[in-house]
Amino acid sequence: MFDKFSERHIGVSNEKDLKAMLDVIGVKSVDELISQVIPQSIRLRKPLALPAEGMSEYEFAAHIRELADRNQPYRSFIGMGYYPSAVPAVVTRNVFENPAWYTSYTHYQAEISQGRLEALLNFQTAVISLTGMEIGNCSLLDEGTAAAEAMAMMFSLRSRDAVREGRNQLFVDRNIFPQTLDVLLTRSEPFGIELIVDDYDEYEFTGREFGAIVQYPAADGRVRDYSDFTAAAHAKGALVTVAADLLSLALLKAPGEWGADIAVGSAQRLGTPMGFGGPAAGYMTTREAFKRNMPGRIIGVSVDRLGNKALRMALQMREQHIKRERATSNICTASALMASMTGFYCVYNGPEGLRRAAETAHLAAATVARALEAMDYRLASKEFFDTLEVEAEAAVVQSLALEQGINFYYPSEGRVRMSFDEVTTAAEIETVVSIFAAAKGKKAKAVKAVTESCVPTALRRQSPYLQEPVFNVYRSESALMRYIKKLELRDISLANSMISLGSCTMKLNAAALMQPLSLAGFQNMHPFAPADQAKGYMDLIAGLEQDLATITGFAACSLQPNSGAAGEYTGLMVIRAYHQSRGQGYRNVVLIPASAHGTNPASAAMAGMKIVTVACDERGNIDVADLEAKAKEHSSELCGLMVTYPSTHGVFESRIREIVDAVHDAGGQVYMDGANMNAQVGLTNPGYIGADVCHLNLHKTFAMPHGGGGPGVGPICVAEHLRAFLPSHPVVATGGDEGITAVASAPWGSALLFPITYGYIKMLGAEGLRRATEMAIVNANYMSAALAAEYRTYYSGETGRVGHEMILDLTSFKKDYNIDCGDIAHRLMDYGFHAPTLSFPVHETLMVEPTESEPKEEMDRFIEALISIKRECEAAAGQADNVVANAPHTARELAGAWEHPYSRNEAAFPLAWIGEAKFFPYVSKIDNGYGDRNLCCRNCE
Repeated sequence: MFDKFSERHIGVSNEKDLKAMLDVIGVKSVDELISQVIPQSIRLRKPLALPAEGMSEYEFAAHIRELADRNQPYRSFIGMGYYPSAVPAVVTRNVFENPAWYTSYTHYQAEISQGRLEALLNFQTAVISLTGMEIGNCSLLDEGTAAAEAMAMMFSLRSRDAVREGRNQLFVDRNIFPQTLDVLLTRSEPFGIELIVDDYDEYEFTGREFGAIVQYPAADGRVRDYSDFTAAAHAKGALVTVAADLLSLALLKAPGEWGADIAVGSAQRLGTPMGFGGPAAGYMTTREAFKRNMPGRIIGVSVDRLGNKALRMALQMREQHIKRERATSNICTASALMASMTGFYCVYNGPEGLRRAAETAHLAAATVARALEAMDYRLASKEFFDTLEVEAEAAVVQSLALEQGINFYYPSEGRVRMSFDEVTTAAEIETVVSIFAAAKGKKAKAVKAVTESCVPTALRRQSPYLQEPVFNVYRSESALMRYIKKLELRDISLANSMISLGSCTMKLNAAALMQPLSLAGFQNMHPFAPADQAKGYMDLIAGLEQDLATITGFAACSLQPNSGAAGEYTGLMVIRAYHQSRGQGYRNVVLIPASAHGTNPASAAMAGMKIVTVACDERGNIDVADLEAKAKEHSSELCGLMVTYPSTHGVFESRIREIVDAVHDAGGQVYMDGANMNAQVGLTNPGYIGADVCHLNLHKTFAMPHGGGGPGVGPICVAEHLRAFLPSHPVVATGGDEGITAVASAPWGSALLFPITYGYIKMLGAEGLRRATEMAIVNANYMSAALAAEYRTYYSGETGRVGHEMILDLTSFKKDYNIDCGDIAHRLMDYGFHAPTLSFPVHETLMVEPTESEPKEEMDRFIEALISIKRECEAAAGQADNVVANAPHTARELAGAWEHPYSRNEAAFPLAWIGEAKFFPYVSKIDNGYGDRNLCCRNCE
């Protein structure tokens, strides 16, 4: 087939290269290697129940367009946290559709992430400025989960006296978005937090509360003054979080100015499409006093080795999953790509553009409000920003609106709610008014535009915002395009070279998979639109859920969790609900191997579990005797086991079925972490092994992009007995009959991204999926064998093989050469590579995962680079001023005075092929301590 996807996706596609690699490994065939890697007892006996052959790229393009065309993106005035947005084409083209932006990894290696770090710093600066706060993070997942993070943050900020008194009540104003309340219900219960849902203006604080959450403007559109309420909360020792609409803050008094302690929300309407619910960047800002309690990532300004300004993640111990079971958040991935888009939207529009957009939405609402009042309609409030709630016969209005291709929101039979936005036109205003006129049997009169504000004088914004230079320079497309390109050139992504991060599976994000995301039929759908308008999405979702269930060997799937860590949490909450349904809610002990990724214990802690650590043996495998003993010891209260397979050490453990049986025998359930699913697909699966639930990182195994740290999607697949407990949603029916409350704001999480994984499966087919897994294993074993003479592979299976990744041992380098693995990571930047995973899961090691997407030539270049660096380490022994310790080297340094004992050529071009496409790091090694001592998380230049 002329465009067979598997041949484009799998990097090693010719028999000559494959034979050479198998010779290095020491096997005669791929089948021989796989038989040595994966225990026969868990090998699937028959192919996956999917079409054997995949679609061609051309066939898939036609198929996915047909699905997009089955959606009917009516003009949405539904609001409820999702709004049509004027996404700048220059941002769509140069960021959203640009692999240099969407294939980059999380910015852990800051020296080669300076471009996206600046883009995220712009996002932070914008949300801090708009909310009137002092510090912010560089994005969360969505509004509902951001509110839940704020709840946990306020809970952890309780004073010692409050903890001793058992303060556990959170006041939530009833006039908030229902999806936010549902996520709060989910996240509060395991912590023992009691939600008090009431009216803010009638509530009196009792002293039992630790915090309060209000919406600004309220869900029904009212603009309310919370200053007295906030003062009353503070008087009783309670903190106040506000879920604030960012666009409204161009006209409304900033939350920080009326006393709020934390602001959260969604940045969707600032430059990202609705996408049937996501992804969009959630945000959180707060007071500097609370900076060490803030979840997520904070971008800060520091300096490099040469004294130049450099950006990096500040307060790194605030990465919650590092705290393991002591964590109050499991945030890992977020929505970095969408945060970058929002940042560029703010850069392009500036303060005057945001005010213009806000006034368009506000004055459209004001114009419609006056016209409705003239027809004797009663409004819920005369003080609003962009949303009106009207007393009217919902069924009549809906019928008339649908005839005009318009969607409103209908909170009850007697009420209609509508939200206007920055793209509302005069013609649309007239159409909306005519609908309400027709509902009363009247003919609409000419609509007169309103020009005066309906915001109370006391709540009108007086303070400036977006005053930083970056928001006041780039007004032409040429200027913004060049600014985006300037930042792009400071980063390494898959567009530059292989990113061999173990456990992170940085595989090709094929253009054929990414293209459908720009189709209007997918971008412009509101998540609460009637189901019959979203037939394309519903077919895609049903097909994807079925395919993922088939691949994992399970009965059902939920796509709602919008990150891998959210999937972990959801899987545990489903298990918890299952035990509760059987009258065994007391089962709250979770066994977690010592080698597990930190999000496992962090997620378990958030789910209210007690964590019992299981030891690993000297080969990196789970100590089965220790597990069996602890399962038996805790059998009366055992909830389950969290296990990654292949293991976090990159090995298929042969005794996995014994492990599963021991947990089941003790009454527990088995949760399998899907981080390493790229080594299972088509060869084995969690259901066949005997697990009960798994989550999948679609941005790992199933080819979604990492986007510089997100978006991610983390669906869970479950066995039949857990199907009933899959997460529900308060606005749109989804999930099981006894489903847990929502884990994300949107019914299907980040639905805009689903065509990627859907297409990956449809184009590979059962044979291609299996072949991709086999080649991921071949590539890892090839690199392990090729490097064996220079770098010992720390762990291997019983036959001496690794799975789809390997851990290279550098533990002696500090002693032998006074060089650590961090130095080697920095030196790899000079060779044009992003380093493998550093010091995880073993300190002073590199965890390498080449994936199936890389050609032999690229792997050979990486192998040659690592060997060359080892020679440099040997030559540098005893020399403080050496080429490895000083890495990376910038073009600016190379062009200046030179006093090092090694040459400029050795620094920049240590191997001949580097000169073909040299990547110069923008900054040299960054001083992390300086950045934390002098914390600055705004772009003030």
